[in-house]
Amino acid sequence: MNKTVLVIDDDETLNKTLARGLRTEGFNAVSAFSAEEGAQVLARIRVDAIVLDRMMTGIDGLTFLQDLRGNGDTTPVIILTAMTGAENAIAGLSGGANDYLAKPFQLRELVLRLNNIIKDNGEPLKMPKGLIFADDEFFIRKGGKNQLFALSGEEKKLLMHLTAPVGNIAPASPMTAKRLRGKLNGVLSNLDIITVRGQGYKIIDNTSHD
Repeated sequence: MNKTVLVIDDDETLNKTLARGLRTEGFNAVSAFSAEEGAQVLARIRVDAIVLDRMMTGIDGLTFLQDLRGNGDTTPVIILTAMTGAENAIAGLSGGANDYLAKPFQLRELVLRLNNIIKDNGEPLKMPKGLIFADDEFFIRKGGKNQLFALSGEEKKLLMHLTAPVGNIAPASPMTAKRLRGKLNGVLSNLDIITVRGQGYKIIDNTSHD
């Protein structure tokens, strides 16, 4: 059965374009052009995921999301926004979003992220302790502060594969895996990357075995 996605965005052109694109990808897409209208839709039908614009006239997306979570609604939500930067991303995720996508973006990326959060039954992808993924970057959480985790393109790609979700086995060049392992070991003592013979690499969180 096709999954139903509610698109809440007060930009009518973008909203309709997204809905149309999602339908071509096999989703049932429903449009709402304000937070208030989105709440009315949710009162009538059950949806599998919500694509939510953060900055809207009237009730903004973050307030809408916080109200949604406050009422016990666990529907997976992706926030769309032109507000880039780590703190904005973290604010969205802390407010209850499952994912955060900065504009402009490609439909294919949105579809992949929707499939991930729907498959995960509405629970945010869990990062290992001390590691945060927001605004397409990894951050290290230490001493109550978030620091950008400086990675090469190949290292970031490998870490994304290893943590979406944790437990994935991903192929990579031995040099890339070695560099990433060294960087992780240097900032988070609980994380390591191990070799899975004949398959690739896997990240392990030692704290999960305590």
